[in-house]
Amino acid sequence: MALTEDDLAHLRRCVELAREALTTGDEPFGSVLVDAQGRRVFAERNRVGGGDATRHPELAIALWAVENLTPDERARSSVYTSGEHCPMCAAAHAWVGLGRIVYAVSSAQLTGWLQEWGAPASPVAPLPIATVAPGLVAEGPVEMFAAEMAALHREANA
Repeated sequence: MALTEDDLAHLRRCVELAREALTTGDEPFGSVLVDAQGRRVFAERNRVGGGDATRHPELAIALWAVENLTPDERARSSVYTSGEHCPMCAAAHAWVGLGRIVYAVSSAQLTGWLQEWGAPASPVAPLPIATVAPGLVAEGPVEMFAAEMAALHREANA
């Protein structure tokens, strides 16, 4: 996996959005949608704190993209995210035809941290993107973000 400086900058923004989510009482996840020209066209953070556990930023991106981009624009876009998509978000991403995914930390990393800290198990299996949607291009994890994301998730589960 050869990531560019632009890729890393987009992931950095996702981590900032994850931190913002945590400071507002949500779980620390953030995502951005980047078009084929490298422009960020949509960004969102986790919003599950209000009780709707489906308010993931990756799902919000899929919903926004289908309303605002053509199928070709969606296919040529990239989604950057602080954490690997859950099964719900991976399926939505595949169904609407979004392009490449780049994630900072994997579901396996997050699951391991949560188990180590004694946090409650997720009600949804932490399946890799490739298991849910094998046709998607997904790159990650990116180790330079692991410690920072672990700290955010640890704080969220303290």
